[in-house]
Amino acid sequence: MPAAPAVPCREARVVRVDDVERARRRLAGVVRATPPSHAAALSRLAGRPVLLKPEHLQRTGSFKIRGAYNRIAVAASEGATGVVAASAGNHGQGVALAASLCSLTATVFMPADASLPKEEATRGYGAAVVTGGDTIDDCIDAARAHAEATGAVYVPPFDDPLVIAGQGTIGLELAVEAPEAEVVVVPVGGGGLLAGIAVALAAQQRRPRVVGVEPVGAASMTAALGRGEPVLLDTCDTIADGVAVRRVSALTLEHVREHVDDVVTVDDEQISEAVLLLLERAKWVVEPAGAVGLAAVLAGAIPGSGPALAVLSGGNVDPLLLTRLVEHGLTAAGRYLCVRVVLRDRPGALARLARSLADLRLNILAVEHRRSGAPVAIGEVEVLLTMETRDPRHRDEVMAQLRAGGQRAELIG
Repeated sequence: MPAAPAVPCREARVVRVDDVERARRRLAGVVRATPPSHAAALSRLAGRPVLLKPEHLQRTGSFKIRGAYNRIAVAASEGATGVVAASAGNHGQGVALAASLCSLTATVFMPADASLPKEEATRGYGAAVVTGGDTIDDCIDAARAHAEATGAVYVPPFDDPLVIAGQGTIGLELAVEAPEAEVVVVPVGGGGLLAGIAVALAAQQRRPRVVGVEPVGAASMTAALGRGEPVLLDTCDTIADGVAVRRVSALTLEHVREHVDDVVTVDDEQISEAVLLLLERAKWVVEPAGAVGLAAVLAGAIPGSGPALAVLSGGNVDPLLLTRLVEHGLTAAGRYLCVRVVLRDRPGALARLARSLADLRLNILAVEHRRSGAPVAIGEVEVLLTMETRDPRHRDEVMAQLRAGGQRAELIG
């Protein structure tokens, strides 16, 4: 982890394991049990034992109900009648359900381009949804203004000791459910989940290493650790929208500095491959943000050979996005071969190409035959092919055999 001067957090109380224990008592009977499972197929790919904590199977489809309920239950005990939040997805759903369970009203501000399924799910859990604003920052401003005007309690997604303590109940569960874990790998957005789990595990007699993982295109915690204070990223560019946070808080940064062993990054190809493998090998639908920890384990970014436990933090993914993710993951894993072949424009040329591909035992998924507008000479045609391959080695073998057979072939993408 990058060294940087310590910056004390003076604006909010640091969370201790006693806070997490109290949160666990509040959450008893509210959250589902999500016992980790050993993933044999993924263990073979990673070269080490891999365990998965399936928080995507939690109520509302993510871990967010834990922190939201802990914060809202305390607010209800103090006389609150309503809560408000800003969210593009999982946090809003957690707040909506938690408020309903505590008999409070909830209002959730969501960006204008928020996923329709997430918007409808938030309404379904009982919240009033207000859409508008280009960014989540616009929604946060609107939510805070609503809180000031109405007296509703603002529930932040990560910058709150009670929210962090609620997320930390996962760490208490892991201490009992997976004592063999050498390292616990946690997705990082704003840092609340990582902070809470690290606090809980730091208090255990046998403490595993704790490593946070964030997308390289939204590495706000990495930037904060390097600077010694929260840093506002210019942009966030990642398929893992659930952890695309431009700035962590001073509160989460302080916890990470004190209790977390390292924070690493993964790229979008590694994330999409992890999503695909979870679909294929575990039969689980996990959103990109929920799969970043496993992506780091599979990519060899987590040192060690002992059991690695990856927290799968959420599974709320738009079906349309899931289709694109699967296609992206197949391409990244070398399972799709997209190739351009230039043929002489003569009868039988395409048939001969098809026979040569059949000899290579390839399954053709799509063919596009172009004369007009193609960058080829007079008397030539361009053929764009998409085929199934087993892995990157098989893809390279196919390309080599096509060229050895006299085909003018080049890889696309």
